[in-house]
Amino acid sequence: MNSKVTNVVVAGLGGQGVLKASDIIADVAFGAGLDVKKSEIHGMSQRGGSVSSDVRFGPLVFSPMVPEGEADFLLVLEETQVEVNRSMLKPGGVLIDPSTLQGRKLRSEKSINVALLGVLSRYLEFPEEAWIEAVLAHLAPKLHALNRESFQIGRDAWSQ
Repeated sequence: MNSKVTNVVVAGLGGQGVLKASDIIADVAFGAGLDVKKSEIHGMSQRGGSVSSDVRFGPLVFSPMVPEGEADFLLVLEETQVEVNRSMLKPGGVLIDPSTLQGRKLRSEKSINVALLGVLSRYLEFPEEAWIEAVLAHLAPKLHALNRESFQIGRDAWSQ
């Protein structure tokens, strides 16, 4: 990892695992010894409304909020939330959304957050095993096999 702060915004609808995905990103970065800050905007999350979470990591991070137009990565779990959150992405930033999976089929749509983390993992210099460990630490053991598979689908879908 270089010396700059990396900004990731995760967005979607309530119940899609936005907060879980941001927790996993934060854990991976923290496990790598980086300073990590995280914030959440719940909105109407309990009714399927918009939810977003900012994760910032680097050698030293002062604020948990990603300023508008400064997200290095915008990870969107629901296509309808792409335009709502696009202004967060900096010029040259990377949009990761369900279309990034290039038509690959998940066994469960509930694992879209983990699949898109698999895509994100290709852009960041953290070991794959660190990602897997964080995913498994945040999910019930009965979901481990499904989420390992979903994570791998995301990693396999990645292209630059």
